[in-house]
Amino acid sequence: MKKLSLGSIAAAAIAVTLALPVSAQNIAIVNGKAVPKARAEALAQQVARSGRPVTPELEGQIKDEVIAREIFMQEAQKLGLDATEDFKTQLELARQTILIRELFADFQKKNPVTDEEIKAEYDKFAAANGGKEYKARHILVEKESEAKDIIARLKKGAKFEDIAKKQSKDPGSGAKGGDLDWANPGSYVKEFTEALVKLNKGQTTDTPVQSQFGWHVIRLDDVRQAQLPKLDEVKPQIAQQLQQQRLAKFQEDLRAKAKVE
Repeated sequence: MKKLSLGSIAAAAIAVTLALPVSAQNIAIVNGKAVPKARAEALAQQVARSGRPVTPELEGQIKDEVIAREIFMQEAQKLGLDATEDFKTQLELARQTILIRELFADFQKKNPVTDEEIKAEYDKFAAANGGKEYKARHILVEKESEAKDIIARLKKGAKFEDIAKKQSKDPGSGAKGGDLDWANPGSYVKEFTEALVKLNKGQTTDTPVQSQFGWHVIRLDDVRQAQLPKLDEVKPQIAQQLQQQRLAKFQEDLRAKAKVE
């Protein structure tokens, strides 16, 4: 039996030591080509960002997916499909998409929205939507004569909700008996708002109100102080809105500075 020298034993030990980290970095060897674990990790991160938990079962599915992609990619390369102009064009578009995504992510990371900015935006919202809210109903028709006839019928005891369902041209509120729900009066067109705020609770307009949409018969059902959400309830939405606005401004600035011939 051939004796092993101390040098050969040491060399073998070093080879094993070096092989361990290399194999640990791969999830498989496909047709002699290593499939790096980083691919599976990147795919798992994409799944996690979508809100889906990465379970051990899913990790196994991701591993299978990465290996399958390597098999299919090798076959495509064998057929020379990676040398076509169409492939090169698509590859460039994909490269641009990834780079642009990284650019925007880097910008947002370096320019975070602060709590002070969120609070300031909330205060603006509260100032614009504070005050009173009105719960109203309306019946929308095309002609003034129709509106006058409806007002006359209401004075004789006809039910507002029934007329709205049958005659109102507003598809949104008509089916609900003319109900417009609670709203800030400023959310309506000027003519509608001016007529609405003059009404007392339970009162209906005596004369038709004309707007760009047609002729309205308006009834005020109730009035209350505006019910605004608390800052903590809308903080994520405000932060997202401010981030989008800031990113849009960043994009506009880049376009403005670019020399396009």
